[in-house]
Amino acid sequence: MKAITVAAPKWMGAGLLGLMLASTAQADHHGMAKADIVDTAIEAGQFSTLVAAVKAADLVDTLKGEGPFTVFAPTDEAFAALPEGTVDTLLMPENQDQLQAVLTYHVVPGKIMAEDAMAASSATTVQGQDLTITTMDGKVMINDATVTAADVKASNGVIHVIDSVLMPE
Repeated sequence: MKAITVAAPKWMGAGLLGLMLASTAQADHHGMAKADIVDTAIEAGQFSTLVAAVKAADLVDTLKGEGPFTVFAPTDEAFAALPEGTVDTLLMPENQDQLQAVLTYHVVPGKIMAEDAMAASSATTVQGQDLTITTMDGKVMINDATVTAADVKASNGVIHVIDSVLMPE
């Protein structure tokens, strides 16, 4: 078995490097990730709130679809940092449209790898509004969220882990 050495860029949190390694470990012999975006998020173990929201918003089939998609995925800690009651309110069935808007604001059509994102200044989301992309001091920012792990490959796209929830206007 060949050893794999992974060096994390300065802007990537070392603690989340494991997410990338888990994604690499589930690759088949052609180097392609086998799990889709939803299953990759479930397996990572730090996106239970995001996965619950995707289910409540009835977006599971979409994010398991062909894609490709780029998902800026907030961690459970990012959701926990929202004002008290925000997540519970969004998860209510009567707020499904609002929840869908928030979640699709985290999704960009196509597969945007970190190198491409760093060269861009914005990206249009599935929700319809643009995200601002900036790179400063070795950190990539999506609006006010910092990318803490990048290029987590899935069979139908890529996940970039972010440290806060993006809210559309």
